[in-house]
Amino acid sequence: MGKENVYVLSLEPGDVHEDEAGMRLGAAVAGPGVMACMPKESRVNLFADRDGFLKINIQALESINELPDVILSTLPNNTVVNKGDLLAGTKVIPLVVNEMTIARAENICRQACWILEVAPFRSYKAGVIITGNEVYEKRIRDDFGFVIAEKVESYGSSVMRVEYVPDNAGTIAEKIKKMVRDGAGIIFATGGMSVDPDDVTPNAIRMSGAVVEKYGAPALPGAMLMLAYLDDVPVLGIPACGMFFKITVVDLLLPRLLAGERITRKEIVALAHGGLCRMCPQCSYPNCTFGKGTCF
Repeated sequence: MGKENVYVLSLEPGDVHEDEAGMRLGAAVAGPGVMACMPKESRVNLFADRDGFLKINIQALESINELPDVILSTLPNNTVVNKGDLLAGTKVIPLVVNEMTIARAENICRQACWILEVAPFRSYKAGVIITGNEVYEKRIRDDFGFVIAEKVESYGSSVMRVEYVPDNAGTIAEKIKKMVRDGAGIIFATGGMSVDPDDVTPNAIRMSGAVVEKYGAPALPGAMLMLAYLDDVPVLGIPACGMFFKITVVDLLLPRLLAGERITRKEIVALAHGGLCRMCPQCSYPNCTFGKGTCF
């Protein structure tokens, strides 16, 4: 075996064996929807206990890793995960670690409430408003409704109804308000988001009474996106690229919205770091860099 000595381990008071330390760390960092396995070569892996959206308390994660002899490594924050997916791994570096170190790690977790959580997706009724005279007058076929429905349904929500409206800001605004009254939990207004005089969707969203969080997202494709809130209902103005590209900034925001999060202007601005899609000939999203730069 290439070994010339046999060692006998004798734990002193205050010492914690690496396996016990790993189990305690795993139990401490696992929040709702997360389960820890038994240690293997002192490493404890954490897995998703349900489908959902991985949330990481980044400040607490960094505090854990500031401790001597402790590591906790995770997937990126805001990752869509399925039940059974590997989320994180934790261990201590030496064979034996001081009890105080593990106690400090457990205390960080208690104060943070959780380090890792898999937030379940909520079941929303989505309202879809397809704008544009050419679609309203049936001069061209609508493909946008199918695209939105496919994305929404993949997270367990459903489309309440699809409305077709001309390029009239007042009409679009009224449709938005009526969909909220009828129980829509999220609204998509597609097209008409650019700079031409008849691109009236951004103004229509404002006319509905929705408060604009951000118009223009530093992510490509999807720069002309608008996010607004009518009361607590998110209203997404989606540019035409949402129909022509498989993955856009919508795919970065939609899982968070369907998990019940309220996205802020600051968080959209932070998408600039990592917000450039490489336009790979064969798309591998989400296993790529798109949307992975932000710490939010």
